[in-house]
Amino acid sequence: MKYNLDRGAHSVYSLHYHLVIVVKYRRRALHSEAIRERLKEIIMQLSENLGIEVLAQEPGEDHHHIFFKATPTTNLSNVVNVIKGTTARHLRQEFPETKAILWGDSFWSNSYFIATSGQVSLDVLKEYVESQGVA
Repeated sequence: MKYNLDRGAHSVYSLHYHLVIVVKYRRRALHSEAIRERLKEIIMQLSENLGIEVLAQEPGEDHHHIFFKATPTTNLSNVVNVIKGTTARHLRQEFPETKAILWGDSFWSNSYFIATSGQVSLDVLKEYVESQGVA
């Protein structure tokens, strides 16, 4: 099994995450290509300061998927909060038409989905771990 590994001062790691954030009330606030492209640009600009590497991202009309790499010291809840807060502020300012679709100050739902995603499937990893016992 061959991994693409990252290295830190005291660690070797491979940390990939799949994040999904959802527009409040599943409203279709990301309805235009211009809004979706600007959302992707903002997240790419934020990624360096957050210490993550965005590998892929794709918005729908009412949600956004982000696949990224991180380090062992990355504060994931901070990453999510900064992405949601900064993108909401920029999108509301730059695209005032979103205010008619949403009400109140919220752009994103309070909740989010995040999962780890390795370079192998869970079944392969389980089989590998189980094979490491003493023979």
